[in-house]
Amino acid sequence: MKTVKLLLGFLISATLLTSCVVDEVIITDNNPQTISLNQLLNAYELWYVDVNATQGFGEVPFMQVAFTLSFRNGTLFANNNLVGLGSQGNGFGIDIGTYNTFNMQLDVNHDLDGYDSFDVFQIDNNTIELYNPFTDTSYFLDGYQRSNFDYDFVFYDNIHYFLQEYEAWEKTYTSNFGALNDFDNENYLQFLAGGNDSEFRSSQDVNISNPNTIFWDHTGVYGVNNISGNLYEKTLTLDYDFFSNEFFNLSVIDDGTIELFHAISGTIYEFKGRGYIEFLRTENAQGRMVQEENKLKKRKQKTVKKNNPRENTRST
Repeated sequence: MKTVKLLLGFLISATLLTSCVVDEVIITDNNPQTISLNQLLNAYELWYVDVNATQGFGEVPFMQVAFTLSFRNGTLFANNNLVGLGSQGNGFGIDIGTYNTFNMQLDVNHDLDGYDSFDVFQIDNNTIELYNPFTDTSYFLDGYQRSNFDYDFVFYDNIHYFLQEYEAWEKTYTSNFGALNDFDNENYLQFLAGGNDSEFRSSQDVNISNPNTIFWDHTGVYGVNNISGNLYEKTLTLDYDFFSNEFFNLSVIDDGTIELFHAISGTIYEFKGRGYIEFLRTENAQGRMVQEENKLKKRKQKTVKKNNPRENTRST
């Protein structure tokens, strides 16, 4: 995540992914033969995967994980993580495979998922449709240059997933002000990917060096919500299975540190992420297999799924 937060950028952040400044390349939809697919894919440095625009009931795993894709000289890059968004790979993310183009067909060899193929349709100047004939699903991608892509907006709009990008969050600071409360005893939090995508665990263990050895005392579900008029702060609710809920204001200090302001007691806590999980998809950054509980993180479509009107024209 970039640390610079532009105040003017906040005022226009709500329009991100619905508007775009075209830097140099203008592609006309009236004459699709004037530009090749490879030129089209390279017209923009970043293609934002608009998951909520997806049509069809299937899924393509690597598309469901990625926030952005980039097509660079036969190598496919993706920003799968929010940690490092805007800085990792100079903003392009990580190398996830290779690709080839033929007419308006895109063939991808993903490092883990293997071969996949798409028919590509140009929707407008900066929007393309990737139709997967095997799953009858269309993904829609919006093109941006790195210079006009609002990394901060994407980070905070998807902060729910940011919490899942560490094996555990360790409490490293408790303010000396604020009323005593039960959450003072909680020293580790874990936000689980996969499943219903909203489960958390907490622990009262102390000074655990390996997140895999933490004993989790409590479980529950969590929710992250917006604060009106404030892009950079959220609310976090921990709904414990056998206890009352805990409510916090959630702020991000940096890519590995969060601050929780306990609304009732007035106490401030800081947590640091332990065990970064790089979603490529099955191993974390240390090369260890991700625990069963930390199943594949994937972005969930918030809109109602609907039939894909696109027809498969490939010969069987």
